[in-house]
Amino acid sequence: MPESTQLPSRGAALETVIPHHVAIIMDGNNRWAKRKGVPGPAGHRAGVEAVREVLRFCRDKGIKVLTLFAFSSENWGRPQPEVRALLALLSRYLRNEVREMHKDGIRLRFIGERHHFSDRLRRLMEQSEALTLDNTVSTVVIALDYGGQWDIAQAAKKLAYQVQEGTLAPEDITPELIDRNVSISDLPRPDLCIRTGGDARVSNFMLWHFAYSELYFTNTLWPDFGDLEFSRALADYSQRERRFGIRDADGHLEGGSEHA
Repeated sequence: MPESTQLPSRGAALETVIPHHVAIIMDGNNRWAKRKGVPGPAGHRAGVEAVREVLRFCRDKGIKVLTLFAFSSENWGRPQPEVRALLALLSRYLRNEVREMHKDGIRLRFIGERHHFSDRLRRLMEQSEALTLDNTVSTVVIALDYGGQWDIAQAAKKLAYQVQEGTLAPEDITPELIDRNVSISDLPRPDLCIRTGGDARVSNFMLWHFAYSELYFTNTLWPDFGDLEFSRALADYSQRERRFGIRDADGHLEGGSEHA
C-alpha cells in the first residue's frame, strides 16, 4: 500500500474519524540512531520518548485502545547486546512510567510469551497489570515476545485440548470460537494499524486481528513519529470506506461505510 502523507487541503470539509483501537509497529530506532551518528541504544531511548508522545496524543484524541509491538518473537535473533539493552530499557520504562499511567487511568496489559524473560521483568509486568487492572479511561497493550502465528497456534492448542477432553467436537470449531481464544479477545479488533520506518508489511503482528484493519505505512522513523504524522494517519483513515467485504446485489456498499 502506498504511503499517504498528504493532509486534507485547507478548507476541506472532512471530519476526522477517531478509531477506537490503534495498533502500531514501531520501526526505525536503529536507522534513526545511524542517521544521527549515535549508538544504537540511543535510538531505542528516543523511541521511548516517542511512546510518551503517542500516549499523550491518544489521550487527547480519545483513542481508547493502543497496542504497541515492542518486541517480536523474532527479535531474539538480534545481537545479544542489543537484546539486553532493549530489555533493560523496557524494565526501566515499567519502573518509571507505570505509576503515571495509573494516575491517568490507563490499564496496561501484555500479550505474548513470557517464559523467556527474566523473573524480575516478569514480576514487573505482573505488578504493572495488577496495579492498573481496574482503570477504565483507556487501555495500552504491549506486545512482547509476540508473534501472530504463535497467537493463532496457542488458540488452536486450547481448542485441541478441549477436543481431547471431550468437551468440544471438532465440527464445532468456528472462526468465532478461535476469535475468543486469541490474545486480547475481550477487546475490539484494531481499526487501524500504523507501521513506521518505511516497510509495507505487518511482520507477523496480530495476523488474526488484522483481518479487516486499515493499514497505514509511513517512511517516518519511530523516534520522529509525533502529532503531525499521527494526524496524517488519522486523516488518511478518515477517508477510508470500511466495507468488510459486504456489498449489495448492484455492487453498492451495503448499509454505508462504518464511518457513516
